[in-house]
Amino acid sequence: MVNLFWVCIVIGLVFINWVHSYHINETELSILEAHEASFAVNQPHMVGITIIQSAAAKGAVCLDGTLPAYHFDRGYGSGANSWLVNLEGGGWCNNVRTCVYRKTTRRGSSKFMEKSLPFTGILSNNPQENPDFFNWNRVKIRYCDGASFTGDSEDRAAQLQFRGQRIWLAAIEDLMSKGMRFAKQALLSGCSAGGLATILHCDEFRGLFPGATNVKCLSDAGLFLNAVDVAGGHTLKNFFNGVVTLQGAQKNLPRSCTNHLDPTSCFFPENLIASIRTPLFILNTAYDSWQIQSSLAPPSDDPHGYWHNCRLNHAKCTGSQIQFLQGFRNHMLNVVRGFSRSNQNGLFINSCFAHCQSERQDTWFADNSPVIGNKAIALAVGDWYFNRAAVKDIDCPYPCDNTCHHLVFR
Repeated sequence: MVNLFWVCIVIGLVFINWVHSYHINETELSILEAHEASFAVNQPHMVGITIIQSAAAKGAVCLDGTLPAYHFDRGYGSGANSWLVNLEGGGWCNNVRTCVYRKTTRRGSSKFMEKSLPFTGILSNNPQENPDFFNWNRVKIRYCDGASFTGDSEDRAAQLQFRGQRIWLAAIEDLMSKGMRFAKQALLSGCSAGGLATILHCDEFRGLFPGATNVKCLSDAGLFLNAVDVAGGHTLKNFFNGVVTLQGAQKNLPRSCTNHLDPTSCFFPENLIASIRTPLFILNTAYDSWQIQSSLAPPSDDPHGYWHNCRLNHAKCTGSQIQFLQGFRNHMLNVVRGFSRSNQNGLFINSCFAHCQSERQDTWFADNSPVIGNKAIALAVGDWYFNRAAVKDIDCPYPCDNTCHHLVFR
């Protein structure tokens, strides 16, 4: 899988400067979503893996029972007491069959995890690539449970351990012992399934530190919507119901939500963000590639292939399909309307067909990065975190933004 990914990056992913489009095989969408590939020209900084040995006594294990892991690059200088904790993304498994498969991959077993990972974008150690967080302690917690670090159950017959909540706690405890308890500043971030995990665990993260510590959260591509799909159903709600039920996640979801809504509804950020007390920044594309492909117009809801070309390439969408996708954008803007009124929260919703922008160097901070009002994502997040400026940036509707790095699928 790893080799296939890099082969795809080398020969299957073509960057076209004049339209800022990236091409990737449709079957590789899950790999894109899981890995958030860097397209930086410079050789990325590689950071080795740390297996969390103390997790065994806590029963904090991956789907296959192996120990969880993280990658840690220690901060220095002015960033020595500042911590960025990044929760890895990579989809979910919603039934025994998909979870059994998942445990044969790096998303379900530390046996298959890369021994080192590139730290790019918000994880970069280069001030020219990551001006505000380059010298912080930067950590990527690996994702091997399949329920955004929330499950706590097991299926003995299938030899599956659903221990995402325990993994989260074990990793955080280990990092606290390595100096994070002394943090003066802390930021929890994540992309996609990790962006959802960031929302779910944001207030827990805040609770780890004294009141004087500046603690905030950044969710990238984690604003999954309970939207109506092209067949008039709710594909993602049905999928999330399987995740929450199978993995026993309900007891670990925010009680501010579960005290009045069903557990599956409380896996959707639109029912969570209003009650999060910790400052939160939502970074999302208005036309999220993953949601278009897997939630709004999945092949299962499009038996005659009407959406096939549009699903792969936004430029091939018909007028009525674009109108449908504008409805999705309107849903997203309605969801964040109340959230954006809070002075402590931040927002950057650009009108791109993409997914995950904080961990890729080309979209986080580069010469041709996406911008809203001439401000790149890295600068918007930094302005918000350090209170340099209020950031409530919402792009004009497609196709007005010519700075997007659209994803086009073959």
